[in-house]
Amino acid sequence: MNKGNSSFSNYIEKLNGTFGEEHEISVFHINKMKLKYCTGCWSCWWKTPGECSIKDGADEIFRSVINSDFFIFASPLIAGFTSSELKKITDRLIVLLHPYVEFRNEESHHQKRYSRYPDFGLILQKEADTDSEDVKIISDIYDRLALNFHSEKKYLKFIDEANPEDIVYETCNI
Repeated sequence: MNKGNSSFSNYIEKLNGTFGEEHEISVFHINKMKLKYCTGCWSCWWKTPGECSIKDGADEIFRSVINSDFFIFASPLIAGFTSSELKKITDRLIVLLHPYVEFRNEESHHQKRYSRYPDFGLILQKEADTDSEDVKIISDIYDRLALNFHSEKKYLKFIDEANPEDIVYETCNI
């Protein structure tokens, strides 16, 4: 989330509250965390399998993601793409996969480290100049992430087009 974007933050807080007590929800305000970029050191594959060598709190996110039934990426769009904070954590999800590859759909993809991977949704806030090409690029990138992550992107929603109640209903009925 963008530190200065109160409408986006308010939407996410309302969404979180809408899920209710029957669902265990973890919310990570990655805009308030001091997450670092993946350095490509491969330690998470070879030296400490499944554990990132960067100690910045991301390990709590990784545990939450792999132990969830479903997770939601959320970000305002900035310069036509998700925030740099979301990009950092998205890239670092590689820790949850094996370095070994397999062929699926006539492509090379990482093998699973865990037996099950959760599906996910994507909630975005458009910019004034967001166009269909921006949306297509983002959608394609997260479709590719889903393929590599052995999961499925179930939806891409915009906060100005989907109220939190509808997102909760759709998420709980996947």
